Amino acid sequence: MTTPGTRPDVPSDEARVKEALRLLSGAPIELDVAVKRLSRGGGVYAWWACPSTLPDLPGPANGTDPSLRLLYLGRATSLRGRILRNHLRRSGSSTLRRTLAGLLVSEGYRTTWTGRVVLLPEDETRLTAWMHEHLRLTWAEDAEPAIIEAQLVRRLHPPLNVRGVDPEHLQAAVVAAKNSYNASSGPVEPPSSSNH
Repeated sequence: MTTPGTRPDVPSDEARVKEALRLLSGAPIELDVAVKRLSRGGGVYAWWACPSTLPDLPGPANGTDPSLRLLYLGRATSLRGRILRNHLRRSGSSTLRRTLAGLLVSEGYRTTWTGRVVLLPEDETRLTAWMHEHLRLTWAEDAEPAIIEAQLVRRLHPPLNVRGVDPEHLQAAVVAAKNSYNASSGPVEPPSSSNH
């Protein structure tokens, strides 16, 4: 029996959030394996790492592997496309990559201006290798990931997320890293021509 206004074949937002939490809390997968399993469908995804990777930014422990902590949560209309083409390739289209480069300033990542701040090609490659070495991934398919992403961010408080995070959970070090990265390169001013 259904109540007026509900459809029995469509899970509620709360049921979708619970299912996503269950899948995201599963055993995080190494990136070499994850990239082969990711679907082209939409969904939410979570990046995990050992606490020693970014010790000043501890996130909640993974439900299956408590040795790993949540770092970042995002959504995608194509999980495979978002992870492979953005997060594992281009800083210009990945907030996660820009934030990591800002946090790993001691690693000497270099940027340039191409209409926006991006890593130099060799440092894009280096950051991707760092991510493969230190990060793991979980995901949950969902046809409308924007609806559940906001609820998941509010519940889990991933330390590298800034958008949608309650102010008391906003990490000052992450905001500073993002600002530092964004200020690292800018448009080149043309030389002024002065007539003497």
